[in-house]
Amino acid sequence: MKIGIYGQFYHTNAGKYIGELLELLDQENIEVYIEENFLDLINLNKTIKKQYNHFRTFEELDQSFDLFFSIGGDGTILKSINYIRNLNIPIVGINTGRLGFLATIQKEEINETIHTILEKKYSVSPRTVLTVATNPESNEAIFDHVAMNEIAVSRKNTTSMITVDTWLNDQYLTSYWADGLIVSTPTGSTGYSLSCGGPVITPDADSLVITPIAPHNLNARPLVIKDDTKITLKVSGRENSHLVSMDSRLATLKNNTEIIIRKADFNINMVELKEDSFLNTLRKKLLWGEDKRN
Repeated sequence: MKIGIYGQFYHTNAGKYIGELLELLDQENIEVYIEENFLDLINLNKTIKKQYNHFRTFEELDQSFDLFFSIGGDGTILKSINYIRNLNIPIVGINTGRLGFLATIQKEEINETIHTILEKKYSVSPRTVLTVATNPESNEAIFDHVAMNEIAVSRKNTTSMITVDTWLNDQYLTSYWADGLIVSTPTGSTGYSLSCGGPVITPDADSLVITPIAPHNLNARPLVIKDDTKITLKVSGRENSHLVSMDSRLATLKNNTEIIIRKADFNINMVELKEDSFLNTLRKKLLWGEDKRN
């Protein structure tokens, strides 16, 4: 078996659990490759003595990998998907961060869960991802990544609202007067979109949700649409530019640039244990059922 490992940060007390994970994989004679920068952090903190192989880019991974471990929080998983892209390698999220909505395996549970995962006693939850492009006439930068949570446009260098003209499959929808607009996947529906009043969508739903951020036209409400819809946005406002975000990445675009958002032609596969199903995670992370009547 061949496994890739990625992490962004070396959280306080994380060394103990990283060492535990690597020792368990070593005992099972697993071939392990660690992302180069993360391996440097591990070596800097003297977590391990063994020398490990490393990888740097998406091109260095291939379909010979059986699993990909993301060590950190949800933000780490959102970055790790761009190592995986369309390779269909299942991602295991080990939470050494805070909330951990995607990274559902707690660091204290590594010893109990890793053997279950190595024995392939898990299910795979396919997750929709999004791409964004600008109109061909524009020379603006385009993200060379995909988003598993959301793509959003928002105001920049101003407290004034922006106007977001919106089309669905080239049919005009409306113009949102707001601080911005979020286009969220079902995975992202429990993140930024939810905090702006959007609905929770189960990961297996073939849907996207468009959620305005602090809309001035108060009758503007989140809209759930089919996930194969082509979404076109144009932003205008008092400033000459605005922000576009793709999960944790940011770019600046000139106003009236045509922004086209589509579902990617592949999914990201998340490893899901029975006790860490989406519904169980909803109850635990959002404190559903905490009412004493339950």
